[in-house]
Amino acid sequence: MQRSFLSILGFGLLYWMTTSSTPGCNNILCLVRSLLGNLPLTDKFLTTLGMALGMTAVEKIEEQLASLRIAKRSMLSEEPAYLLDIDVSKPAPSESSRFVAVSCSNKSIRVYNRETLNFLREYSSRPGILNGVRFAHACDSIVFSACSDGTVKCWDIRLASQKAVQIFSGYPSNVFISFDINCSDLIICAGTEKVEEDTFLVFWDARGITNCASATKEPLGVYSESHNDDITKICFHPIEPNLVVSGSTDGLVNVFDINKDNEDDALISTCNSDSSVSFIGWSGKDYKQVYCMTHDEGFCWWDIAQLDTEEPITLLHVLDVRDAVCIENDSLHYLVGGLYDEKADKLFLIGGTSTGNIHLISCGTDGLSLVGTLCGGHSATVRSFCWNPTDESLLTGGEDAQLLLWKPGAVERSLTKKASMKIASSVQKRVRVHNSFLKSRKK
Repeated sequence: MQRSFLSILGFGLLYWMTTSSTPGCNNILCLVRSLLGNLPLTDKFLTTLGMALGMTAVEKIEEQLASLRIAKRSMLSEEPAYLLDIDVSKPAPSESSRFVAVSCSNKSIRVYNRETLNFLREYSSRPGILNGVRFAHACDSIVFSACSDGTVKCWDIRLASQKAVQIFSGYPSNVFISFDINCSDLIICAGTEKVEEDTFLVFWDARGITNCASATKEPLGVYSESHNDDITKICFHPIEPNLVVSGSTDGLVNVFDINKDNEDDALISTCNSDSSVSFIGWSGKDYKQVYCMTHDEGFCWWDIAQLDTEEPITLLHVLDVRDAVCIENDSLHYLVGGLYDEKADKLFLIGGTSTGNIHLISCGTDGLSLVGTLCGGHSATVRSFCWNPTDESLLTGGEDAQLLLWKPGAVERSLTKKASMKIASSVQKRVRVHNSFLKSRKK
């Protein structure tokens, strides 16, 4: 039915393009939207539509992002909290993700059903504060989080017990505020707060996580010379298990090859963002590019593939994205993070407003531009997101304690009332620790 409709639509568009002289109607997608009205647009339908209209891969993903609508909304917890980080379980080929894990400001990790957003279970490490959440790549029931008590903890969702199945312990002075696990599930790396003059990247062997009961693992070793302040973010390469990038409040973004024998040899590149790093990621063909965002809403983008050439490695440096993106009848208050679409070879930034609007921003070497705005979901600042390229859906979490699932052309059927609240959190200062420091840097 859709194919027949598209054939008619295609002929209609061709006729219109050759006969119409209506001013301001050069945007075909605007015409399509007006023709389709409120017709639900599934991912498959949008894909076929894009092919019919001869859309490029970039145009297709931009259209899909702009068409994201709320599909599900989680029920509010009895103990509302900021939702600070989100990850989805990695499914086996031809399967869909089963679980969503969320790191919350009440020092807990909450696990939800991926499709329904029904709450499943909760893990805590009180009095320690959990920072970040990641699923294992090869086993979708294994979830990790770093803790301020100097450990990285691992839980198995299949078990009824709230006890960690494995604990990766650091050194006595370690307070972990960032971590990641590499794509082969072999190595975990965690970053510390600065204690006296010491800042560490700590590494562990993560093998055997599925068959150890409450075992504790000691570190393989540390890097201690490459940063001189809190290590706020760590991100392993998506397909190269030996590559990892770290970001810090010292402004440095470092890329390491952990196969090397020592820290000096392992350090491939050091890029300076000139500000405190709040988010880092990989992008580009074969993920040869690195980008970061800063706590004062700056953006930097580098091409690591150019390290051994005469070409500059900086692709784009924006001091304040809030001043660089034009948003009609709205504004940009902050950045949340970035997402890279491999099919389109396109990087996007996600930002928003204090009232819960989410702005999707296209990133190119010539600058930044608005793709679309997601409204009607959150009622307060959005703190976290997770992009699923398999079904091109977006999960978002905010200071309104809501977890939302967005899909292209979705229609929300939940009767859950949207909450108009902003939660007072005991760790609010911890999750925005650099605001006071950065006030002097702003104009």
